Amino acid sequence: MGNSSSSNKISAQDRAILDMKIQRDKLHQYQKRVKVITDRETEIARECLRQGNKSKALLALRRKKYQESLLAKTDQQLAQLETLTSDVEFALVQKDVVFGLQQGTAVLKEIHKEMGGLDKVEMILEESQEAQAYQEEISEMLGGKMSNQDEDEVEDELEALQREVHGVRLPDAPSSNLAEANVGALPDVPQETPAQKAKRRREERAREQASGPIAA
Repeated sequence: MGNSSSSNKISAQDRAILDMKIQRDKLHQYQKRVKVITDRETEIARECLRQGNKSKALLALRRKKYQESLLAKTDQQLAQLETLTSDVEFALVQKDVVFGLQQGTAVLKEIHKEMGGLDKVEMILEESQEAQAYQEEISEMLGGKMSNQDEDEVEDELEALQREVHGVRLPDAPSSNLAEANVGALPDVPQETPAQKAKRRREERAREQASGPIAA
């Protein structure tokens, strides 16, 4: 009877390990696919900034950040599950492992379902009624699923792209040549502390959400 119990435990552990290997392979496949998509999203953000459409550029970068964060969380979760399955007390955490694998599978399905492929990315550039409806749908969906830290990181990337696209190089300290260096560039932004910047961004996001649909 003791041998039977031991055999069952080993069998359950082996199955969990196999499931994790399968999920890890799927995750790597998604990472490769998402890399192609996120590269395109970055380029779309650049195109939107060249056209003067900051709101669409921001949407493209937020969409990209959300995909990357989902994959990163799934990767971290798999690493934790691998640690659990190597534990000699596997029987005690078996339910947690199974639940974790189910969650990982759900996340991968969510990425595929909600974010789509390259055809969906291209809709950010379009101005048709269908494209605008999709842009609003994605914007609303992301609004409830991204942390403030994620949003701040997106804003940092947007500002970096703005400097790249418009050829603006912000100096580390005020300079007498600042006005000459920024002729025809973006308006000067007052120096802010990290706390002031975070507060300003949250206020801007609140205003944008209250204003409604994304500007074309």
